[in-house]
Amino acid sequence: MYGSMSANIIMKTIAKILIPFILVFGIYVVVNGADSVGGGFQGGAILAAAFIVRWMVLPSEDFDISFLKKLERVFLIVLIALSMLLIGQSMQMSGAVGRLWMVGINLLIGVKVCCGLTIVFYRFVFFESRGTL
Repeated sequence: MYGSMSANIIMKTIAKILIPFILVFGIYVVVNGADSVGGGFQGGAILAAAFIVRWMVLPSEDFDISFLKKLERVFLIVLIALSMLLIGQSMQMSGAVGRLWMVGINLLIGVKVCCGLTIVFYRFVFFESRGTL
């Protein structure tokens, strides 16, 4: 399907090396988004790239996206609830509390974006592409 067997071995080896770096870089962008460029959305998109690379190396349909859908919904509800509870206080937070608030919100957004983009990717791969083959 993808060429010779040696090409698959090379792709799998590179992916095994690359995926941990993608995850670490995505987490780095999410956590440092409170102080620099980046944040939840950008870090979540980078984290979703790890799932995409995994599918490119091991294209199988055994991936269950129902867990990701549930996780995404939970994080959306938590994000909305926290924002509603602390809407008046979030702009007045300073120092360590403000930084912790921004890192927490970026983490919530990052996980939600990662789940959402991964769901979109797998949805296109598993369901939308079947009509074109």
